[in-house]
Amino acid sequence: MRWTNLGETTVYENPWFRVNLADVGLPDGRRLDHFLIRLRPVAVATAVNDANEVLLLWRHRFITDTWGWELAAGVVEDGEDVEAAAAREMEEETGWRPGPLRHLMTVEPSNGLTDARHHLYWSQEATYVGEPEDAIESTRRAWIPLKLVPDMVARGEVPAANMAAGLLMLHHLRLG
Repeated sequence: MRWTNLGETTVYENPWFRVNLADVGLPDGRRLDHFLIRLRPVAVATAVNDANEVLLLWRHRFITDTWGWELAAGVVEDGEDVEAAAAREMEEETGWRPGPLRHLMTVEPSNGLTDARHHLYWSQEATYVGEPEDAIESTRRAWIPLKLVPDMVARGEVPAANMAAGLLMLHHLRLG
């Protein structure tokens, strides 16, 4: 039941993504055109403190016109190590520098349309270094009790699937 990519043509490109049209071979021999989006990897990071609180950002996403809790995240720059990018994003977006990062999970948030991979990391410590460099990324930053996460996800307060998955995994690891 494997679909086969027989070749792609780029129909649009910018510094953040490419839209390609793929010629796809289906298992029954038919072929179809399928649009796909090629994206750079995304690095995500947070910290959980000794009180089992997780560092989150409250932000608005204009595309879906929704508010929700998220972890600090951003694209991995060319030549940048994924873990280093996660640490950089956390510090830039929250003002907190993570301690040693641990890989939590890698997810493909929309693998029927994009090749995006989101690499989630967490630390058991963080040091406050000042106001976030990228303060426009969120309305506020807060340490939220990890025990509240499942109910927050259930109420839709963590609308992004990658963020919900990471937070539920942290909840399981720390409190499960």
